[in-house]
This record gives sequence, structure tokens and C-alpha cells, in this order.
Amino acid sequence: MTLLFANNQISTLKTTGGDDFAVGRIFCIGRNYEAHAREMGKDPNREAPFFFTKWPEAVVNAAPEDKTEIAYPPETANYHHEAELVVAIGVDGFRIAEADANDHIWGYAVGLDMTRRDLQLQARDKGRPWDTGKNFAQSCPTGRLQPAAEKGHIERGEILLTVNGETRQQADISDLIWSVPETIAYVSKFYPLRAGDLIFTGTPAGVGAVVSGDQLDCKIEGLPSLSVRIGGAL
Repeated sequence: MTLLFANNQISTLKTTGGDDFAVGRIFCIGRNYEAHAREMGKDPNREAPFFFTKWPEAVVNAAPEDKTEIAYPPETANYHHEAELVVAIGVDGFRIAEADANDHIWGYAVGLDMTRRDLQLQARDKGRPWDTGKNFAQSCPTGRLQPAAEKGHIERGEILLTVNGETRQQADISDLIWSVPETIAYVSKFYPLRAGDLIFTGTPAGVGAVVSGDQLDCKIEGLPSLSVRIGGAL
């Protein structure tokens, strides 16, 4: 087989053990905390989950020691942070039972689902896909991936995001409307999950705009923290 174009791009995340985790698909769960659903003007009732996807190149390593800076993306004037628990899949599976879901998890990390909110809302109001608002380069800064085999599974613990030292988002992972095992079971009904896939599990209330020069720091109890600076316009 002869390829017309070489495509050697592989997106990876660093792990706490020093290995590189090759990223596959990224599934992002929408409105999975009641307070966030309300602040977005939606009913927080426990309806079926919904999700959207991002390309692997959306991820960028953002542990504090990486001193990561991401560009302010084009075509937006309302760029928002969304702090999230990230689940890394390590074992393939299709139509995974909720009781078996943890067996498919490689590990966890702190992540950000950065959003061009103005573009997302314009698309939502017209009944169109959210791609331009959600799926773009460097939109998923992520801290070090921590293996579940070493530290166990994350079911609760504070999630906290600050911007320039001021608290913006604060909640507990136990506040998720749909738990991690429930989310894995649901997504895997539609797509066979593969080792390397990531699931961003949703963000709590307090999302808001950031500008060039802002410093974002995010922590989830029991996981390595995340730190990223917003740079100039792309």
C-alpha cells in the first residue's frame, strides 16, 4: 500500500509513571452536573446522557511542571473554561455492562474542556452541531494521567478551578448526574470503546470567560493538578 500523504501525527498524554498514553477518540459528556445544567438554562432532570466528540489533537499536556500556554483560539470573543474529570480507557469494549465498566478504565486525570461559547450557543440555538464551539486544537489541556491500578477509582473528591487565584468552579465528583460507570455503559452502546479513548465526564457550575494572560489552575482530590496559561490570539 502506498500512501499519498504521510500522517505521523500521534497525540499523547504523559502519565505519572513517565510513559506516554496514545490518545484515540475524545468523548465529552454534556451537562452532567445539576447546577451547571441550570446555569446553561436547561432542566437538570436525569434524562439520557448526551455527548459530543473531539479530535485527538485537542489534548495538550498541562501539568504545572510543563508550564503550558495555549493560544486564544480564532473566531471567538467568549472563550470559556470547563473543569472536568477525565477517564482514560485501557481495555476495548462494546455494550459494556455498568458493573464491568471499571475494568475498562486505565486511569484518570484532571482536564479542561475549553469552549468557544459564543459559537457553541449560536449553533445550539439554530439546532446545528457544536463542532466549531468545542472541537479545535488545544481545547483539552490535561494533567498527568494516573493509573487506576495504583490509586484506585475516582468516585468522589473536590473538583476546583481557579482563574488568577480566584475560585470559579467548585464541586464534588460525587455530584455527577451520571456516574463514570453509567457513562461508560451508555457511550459504549453507540461505539465500541478502544484503549486510548478519553471520556471527559462533564463540568460543574461556574463556567466563565477567560482572556489572554489568565492563569488557570485545576485540582481534583487524589489526582495530579493541572495548570495552563492563556496566550495570545492564534
